Amino acid sequence: MPRVVVVSPPFLSHAQPLSVLAGALRDLGAEVFFACAPAFEHLARRAAVEFVPLSVTRNANTGVAEATEQDAREAARLREFLDATREGAVATLLTQARHRHADMLADPDGVLDALRAADRRLRPDWYVVDQLSYPVTLALHCLGLPYATFCPGHPSYVLSGPDAWFGVPYDWPEALRPAPDRLAELRYAARRNDTAFTGLFAEFARRHAPSRPAPGRAFALSSPHAVVHAYPDLPWLPLPPPGPARLFAGHMAADPEPLDARWRTRFDALRAAGERVVLIALGTFLSARDDVLRSVATGVLEGLPDVSVVVAAGERAGALADLADERVLVLPQVPQRALLEQVDAMVHHGGGNSFTECLRAGVPALVLPFSSDQFAVARDAERAGAGLVLDPNDLKPSDVPAALETVWSTAAPNLRALAAAVRARGPRWAAAELLTAMDRQVPGG
Repeated sequence: MPRVVVVSPPFLSHAQPLSVLAGALRDLGAEVFFACAPAFEHLARRAAVEFVPLSVTRNANTGVAEATEQDAREAARLREFLDATREGAVATLLTQARHRHADMLADPDGVLDALRAADRRLRPDWYVVDQLSYPVTLALHCLGLPYATFCPGHPSYVLSGPDAWFGVPYDWPEALRPAPDRLAELRYAARRNDTAFTGLFAEFARRHAPSRPAPGRAFALSSPHAVVHAYPDLPWLPLPPPGPARLFAGHMAADPEPLDARWRTRFDALRAAGERVVLIALGTFLSARDDVLRSVATGVLEGLPDVSVVVAAGERAGALADLADERVLVLPQVPQRALLEQVDAMVHHGGGNSFTECLRAGVPALVLPFSSDQFAVARDAERAGAGLVLDPNDLKPSDVPAALETVWSTAAPNLRALAAAVRARGPRWAAAELLTAMDRQVPGG
């Protein structure tokens, strides 16, 4: 069995599924190390793998973005991003495009040095690296070390061809399709980033690995051996480029532990106050949009008297505390996977983890996308019949009751087959297929 180093960026929504994959590889006999920023050592302990401290970016998110200790520049960029989400989809994606260099290629020389030192110390046979950890992928390419790619979000993060651009959704949900001029503006910004990053990659490779093949188009750089997608293999997804094994795992979540006694009491009280329960969670960054959380919760309270809600509010729990009553529970963080085994619907932001966890649990969703790949994920939820998509910035409390009733009447019946397909795979399936792909390759290629 191989010795594998799983390298994760310091973001909980990435580190958590990567640590689950690390644990599944270990369970199948591989010797596994989990390399991430020190704040994530607990994930290695949970996965029963050895931890290696390694920071691959200055930015971080340990679970609630606003509560994560950041330097002044990172905090300012987070504020700018959150402000942009209020302006709409294209404004947010343009802001993310401007931030891309600092987000994704802050210190490639330092990352190369750190990986070279780790490789000399650990002597692994393989690496597994997050697709969005571009400096890690670039360093592994320059060092000639064998690696597999883990794609944490929408499969289109691995570009499907010359007309695909990182930062431009492959498709849009009906409620958020941008005007042609705005879409052209976004494509232009994405093409500029593509050209700039490709030039940076090429120059870096010339300096550090002149004898290695050129890395080519920067955002298309991924493993030539295997790509693991924490996503179902939906029939309409863009066709991936030929070459590596494409492993669609369906989801990358550990089996949820049951609600503990305290949560069981809380949930039973909510269920007693309302015949149905809705979970509202917008992820570790977008919980800062407490205006949207308030609109959804208020809409349920005023328009659906037989429904209770759980709100994961992050740092904004205090600002929403006035909503709490016998039908409303507002907390900074909640056990999302355990609650999905109990609730009747979820309102989420279109994050890849939330989407696949809802599919796995057979829970229909109202999807409110804000940024990144969330528009593509939301479109998939819409096409799969797994949920309804609305624009979060146009959402009024009065829209929520009808939206949830539509979710229950149209999405819920589709989920039995989807849930079965997603549950049939998962982390252990992905680990077994990945080990098979590794075994077929010659390390060092």
